[in-house]
Amino acid sequence: MDTLTTVKKDDKKTIRAWVMYDWANSVYPLIISSAIFPILYEVNTSIKDPVSGKTTYDIISFLGIEFKNTEFYAYLISLSYIIVALLSPILSGIADAGGKRKLFMQFFCYMGAIASGLLYFFSADNHGVDGTPFELGITILPLFIGSIGFWGSLVYYNSYLPEIADYRDHDKISARGFSMGYFGSSLLLIIILILTVFTKTIPIKFAFPLVSLWWIAFATYSFYHLPKTVPTSAKTKGNIFLKGFVELRKVACEIKANIHLRRFLASYFMYNMAVQTIMVMAVAFANKEIRGIKSSDLIISILIIQFLGIAGAFLMSKISSVIGNIKTIGISILIWIGLCVAVFSVVYEPWQFYIAAAVVGLVMGGIQSVSRSTYSKLLPQTNDITSYFSFFDLAEKIGLAIGTLTFGIIEGYLDIRTSILALIVFFVAGFILLLFVPKSDRLNSTNI
Repeated sequence: MDTLTTVKKDDKKTIRAWVMYDWANSVYPLIISSAIFPILYEVNTSIKDPVSGKTTYDIISFLGIEFKNTEFYAYLISLSYIIVALLSPILSGIADAGGKRKLFMQFFCYMGAIASGLLYFFSADNHGVDGTPFELGITILPLFIGSIGFWGSLVYYNSYLPEIADYRDHDKISARGFSMGYFGSSLLLIIILILTVFTKTIPIKFAFPLVSLWWIAFATYSFYHLPKTVPTSAKTKGNIFLKGFVELRKVACEIKANIHLRRFLASYFMYNMAVQTIMVMAVAFANKEIRGIKSSDLIISILIIQFLGIAGAFLMSKISSVIGNIKTIGISILIWIGLCVAVFSVVYEPWQFYIAAAVVGLVMGGIQSVSRSTYSKLLPQTNDITSYFSFFDLAEKIGLAIGTLTFGIIEGYLDIRTSILALIVFFVAGFILLLFVPKSDRLNSTNI
């Protein structure tokens, strides 16, 4: 027999604590995934022509196997997504069965934060100067572990949304979370730039311990105020792993029978594959394909994305309240397709990259925010929310793994610009699948 959780809806303190976790953990995707570490990695694993700024050598060696530097980066990140995709559904079933959602969220949070701090020790033996590969050792592994920690915590974090807020407010609160994340992470990035670039108070590698401290400090506030969940099973004794598998199997069958969830997840799988790959590989693309681009140019473009992402999240939330979530996502996908075509065809100069970054900012936060709230609106009345969100997470992580893997393979055989063509295919497939998400009375009533 199932028991309901005792989470109080629309409590301002709980919602504020939930939003604060976005503020806390968003420093990882900005500073570790997008800004500081990718630039540091590129600097340490490539040689550039001093006149043209073009990369002339970028071969690394890991465990005796040679790769292009960004190819290896894509493979490593892709593997972390696969690990999360394999773990999340099982652990989510256990979390629901045993009422351990917040505990698992804390575990992955601290794993990601501590690993981020350990990137302080990252180094690559500089053999590239004499034509031999740059040697990567265990100091690259915190990137892999940090990625697992960040993405692993999100399934538990996202699953709180339908419990803490009425479905009519999901778009607004989801947008608020993403916007706070964009603003908070941008604030820390600016602080880091002041300390490391403008005043040269500390070396740039201190950015990573600062990420760790920021993430843990603000997450502590969230964990203090976010409610614990009650086990879905009235009898919590016994084999908790078996109970977890039972929860997972039950939810899988329910999703299979729910045409709205099933078709939306299929569409989300495709278009989010492209969105997240762009987030991870944008800096690598700019370093190799934009003529004469400097680290300062990359930082400026990333800040453009961040601050326009705040506006984009709220703008898409407003648009979805008027025309519905599905149409809003569809418009966003069409903008993404146009952007990828433009970047592939004409973006070669820094000023062109700035314009592309501005468009990315407007649609990045919006499509992520509305996608999360759309899925939460589609959920049936259930006490297995974490397990349901684990399948949302599964679609995201498998998509991420395939997207970054495809990007790396195409670059390995051809070049990084050609990899953009795969992203266009993913967006088009996601848009077509979105057209087949059916309407129902409930969906129309919630303006989805």
